[in-house]
Amino acid sequence: MTAPLTPPPPPHEPSPHDAWQAPHAGYAAPAEPRYGEGGPGMRTELIEGAVIMVAVAVCGVLLGVLWWWLAPHVPLVGDVDEQGNWVVYLKDTEGEQAVGVDGTLTLLALAFGAVSALVVFLWRRRGGVPLVVGLAVGGVLASLLAWRVGMWLGPSSDVLAHAKAVGKGVTFSAPLKLGAKGALLAWSLAGLVVHLGLTALFGPRDPEPVYGPGVPGDGYGAPVG
Repeated sequence: MTAPLTPPPPPHEPSPHDAWQAPHAGYAAPAEPRYGEGGPGMRTELIEGAVIMVAVAVCGVLLGVLWWWLAPHVPLVGDVDEQGNWVVYLKDTEGEQAVGVDGTLTLLALAFGAVSALVVFLWRRRGGVPLVVGLAVGGVLASLLAWRVGMWLGPSSDVLAHAKAVGKGVTFSAPLKLGAKGALLAWSLAGLVVHLGLTALFGPRDPEPVYGPGVPGDGYGAPVG
């Protein structure tokens, strides 16, 4: 006498509420980003950063010309002492022209930094570390170049020879000097702040993952509810 054969159990059918079931046919898993996708590549970004650095640095010539043109003049007067030696002193000892010289360069550099950041953002909205580094380094180089250009265009640095040339008691302008060396960083600081703000407000956003049509999932492919 044999025991009745027990039929094999039916194959397991996945429950619609199984939280670990395979995604439905309409689900499209977001592709993992690979290096080089969505951008021109590191080599191209380095070249663009170098171009920006050179272009910004060259603009320092214009900044130097404007500084020489707009900066206030510090009046000096030459005289001869009892021993017959020439001496030079400030005509207005309480004047603030020297502070105005530093302030003029600082304000101009801030404006140039903001404009250069706007141009760079409009040219390459996606941003990138090489672009930002090129903008910052170019701003410092431009400020240094503007400083030298302004001093070269301004009055002679040999104040004694200048006093002798104009004569005793005649007022003449002092050479352009930058007392606050921190003004050389104004261009870069303004450029970085403006570029960061523009990128945060108007820069491109990362695309959201696409799941396709169907019942909304809970993140594991299982329908909600």
